[in-house]
Amino acid sequence: MTSMKPLSLGAQSASPWSHPARSVAAASLKSASAALARLAQRLAVPAPVAAPPLPQVLEFYADAGAPEGALYLDGQLVGWVPGVKRL
Repeated sequence: MTSMKPLSLGAQSASPWSHPARSVAAASLKSASAALARLAQRLAVPAPVAAPPLPQVLEFYADAGAPEGALYLDGQLVGWVPGVKRL
């Protein structure tokens, strides 16, 4: 069996972390990221502001001439309560 030696690229092999192309690529990506973030901020549509809910009042009339079982919401007839003779 022969022993295998690791491949040597020379006595002065540079660390892959300090390669100039890596620094250029990192700077390019950082600059592109900043440009895309600015573009996204400019193109972003603001969220619509929700209107506050209108107050709703459920009403019934207990007057002698009022229709029996009628329900009103904000003054508009919305329905009848079945089987109700008087409220």
